[in-house]
Formats: sequence, C-alpha cells, structure tokens
Amino acid sequence: MKTKTGIVVSAKMDKTIVVKVVSSKAHPKYKKMVRTAKKFYADDPEKKFHEGDEVTIYETRPLSKLKCWTVVPSKK
Repeated sequence: MKTKTGIVVSAKMDKTIVVKVVSSKAHPKYKKMVRTAKKFYADDPEKKFHEGDEVTIYETRPLSKLKCWTVVPSKK
C-alpha cells in the first residue's frame, strides 16, 4: 500500500481535502537536491481535518475523477 505524508492546503470541499506533498530528489546532471511539491485529492468522509494539519494518505481505487487517495484514520 502506497502512503504519503503532507499538509492539508484546502478542506473546503465536501468529504474531500487537498494534501500538498513535498519531496526532494537529485538533479540528474548537476546532482543538486531539488524540492518538488504535488497536490493530491484525498477522501475525508468524517470531515475532521482542516487546513494546516499534517496527514498521511494511502492509495485506493478511484473514488471520483481526481480522488484516488484516502486519509489514514488516526489511532486515538
């Protein structure tokens, strides 16, 4: 199961959040570390995450046109 960790940048949609994941990798020629960011749409059925929260998401079957990730439930 693929997982990613990122920051919630938008929680305005119903049962959907947008998570920004930042990763680093070396440039193929110059070997300098380059940071890249990508946004993922994730399912949040309980609507308990808000902007600024750090969340872990995992890959699922496609739930809509853009949404194929789900938030990992917290263990509390």
